[in-house]
Amino acid sequence: MQAISDLNTFAKILTAKGYDGYFHTQGAYAGKLKDSISEYLENCRKGAEGAPKSQLLLTGFLQWAGDDKPYVECCMWVKYLNGKFFLHKMEVARKDQFGQLLKQTELTDLSVVTAPKAKEAIAMVSDAPEQKTVHRQKWFSF
Repeated sequence: MQAISDLNTFAKILTAKGYDGYFHTQGAYAGKLKDSISEYLENCRKGAEGAPKSQLLLTGFLQWAGDDKPYVECCMWVKYLNGKFFLHKMEVARKDQFGQLLKQTELTDLSVVTAPKAKEAIAMVSDAPEQKTVHRQKWFSF
């Protein structure tokens, strides 16, 4: 588990890995990764949320093609200690348009550096394309 000293570095690394969509921190505060976490921490500082939790839950979509299509959702559990962020666990799930689980994977003992890129995380829960067989006409020579 690797400590990232500040929110800027933490968010910059994950954004570079493709986690550049909108997230929710603790089920609220929609926004880009850094903005969502910053808004949550600011509300904690103001007293609206109480003390910051030692483990934050970040949720967001990695793949979305519309209400009538399956989607890929990502949940990250991030430890927050003394202003430092540790990516603890990640859960990637593919769900159908009704929210029913199709495939899920859980990654533990992560750091922000060892976390998979967003495309790799999507591939972990996507169905592998089926191999098409090519029928060739066989010619015999005598």
